[in-house]
Amino acid sequence: MNNPLARALRGAGINTVDVAARLGVDPKTVQRWMSGRMPYPRHRDALVRLTGWSQHDLWPDLPRPTQPEASGDEVRIVYPHRSTVPTDAWSRLFADAKAEIDILAYSALFLAEDITVSTLLRDKAVDGVRVRIALGMPDGVHVNDRGGEERIGDGMSARIRTALIGFHPIAEAGGELRLHDTVLYNSIYRADDELLINTHIYGRPASHAPVLHLRRWAADGMAATYLDSFERVWDSADKISR
Repeated sequence: MNNPLARALRGAGINTVDVAARLGVDPKTVQRWMSGRMPYPRHRDALVRLTGWSQHDLWPDLPRPTQPEASGDEVRIVYPHRSTVPTDAWSRLFADAKAEIDILAYSALFLAEDITVSTLLRDKAVDGVRVRIALGMPDGVHVNDRGGEERIGDGMSARIRTALIGFHPIAEAGGELRLHDTVLYNSIYRADDELLINTHIYGRPASHAPVLHLRRWAADGMAATYLDSFERVWDSADKISR
């Protein structure tokens, strides 16, 4: 099954019987959900908690709010680790950008190797969206330290060099590439007011760490703090000639 709910449950390692037992429903009901039937709201909430996916990732046809919630909460969803973020969430994030796309990471190789995302970023740059990508300096001190922490040695530097090749067409299309030598506590992926923040955990690859999906509501909120961090690293990073 290619239904988002089926993919989410498979990714979380939860089978139909497990879901039925936890939610107190018949396994046939779960099978119908996985085939496309919409669950009741209380069951949707429970499935969000079980999978770590947002309601709109699980059921894309749900209506989306046009105004911020009264609470002004900037946290849309927390994914337990990056591999649970729906594959198409990255392309949908960048596809909605009208003015700015920012990427701050050590390598972001998973995006550079994603032909859908890399082509989208290139097309956005051609269309006049400001695309800025800051990757770790392959021979930098902190990249070397990160490689040691993850026990991959020079593997981190190799990932960055490979990612630079993948991102090169974006630079040719008008995007900006820079290299930084800073300690990253998070990787930042931004499209206008939407951000995916991949936290970093000592000794673990970023793909194993949680991801926060934020929407900026306020000039001094959580999202603004991450955006300020991006600007500080960007200003200190070295430009790469096209």
